[in-house]
Amino acid sequence: MKLYYSPGACSLSPHIVLKESGLPFEAVLASTKTHKLADGTDYYTINPKGYVPLLELDDGQRLTEGPAIVQYIADQVPAQGLAPAAGTMARYRVMEWLNFISSEVHKSYSPLFNPAMPEEGKAVYRQRLLGRYQWLNEQLEGRQYLMGEQFTVPDAYLFTVTNWASRVGVDLSGLAHLQAFMARMLARPAVQAAMKAEGLIA
Repeated sequence: MKLYYSPGACSLSPHIVLKESGLPFEAVLASTKTHKLADGTDYYTINPKGYVPLLELDDGQRLTEGPAIVQYIADQVPAQGLAPAAGTMARYRVMEWLNFISSEVHKSYSPLFNPAMPEEGKAVYRQRLLGRYQWLNEQLEGRQYLMGEQFTVPDAYLFTVTNWASRVGVDLSGLAHLQAFMARMLARPAVQAAMKAEGLIA
């Protein structure tokens, strides 16, 4: 398999999940600025959407969208418990988390990275994110991870997007349960391995 990624982008989430899975894969750098690969290939010829992540399977099929990719990876190694079995209520809870993070957290960061967005607009999105994080902080009380005591794929996604907070002025300092979750995630060997591979930590 090949994972097309950009350092620190939302593709860090499937990168972490691949490291957790133990499956063999190749990480391929796809610049979100130039839309070119290291060899000069136009990334749009691989993913017409132009963004990461994209997972290319061994048979050549290509899968896009992080929440779909992480569930695919999890289903390749069911014994690892990266996601509950399909059809169970617990699996729908995982999907619920992935959808919430995608629509309510991830997408709320986009305007904060947009240089054309006026500061007044950014303030609105910062406040929206803080509200979402306050709710998340409550959900994490008494839990190690989003689903309870065990790491599952939405944890990688939440960790990835929450890492952007300090870069765009979202202050999460008062959210103790969320901060503890982030520290717990950062201590995981697979998280460290993915971040090192992307040059995010030494």
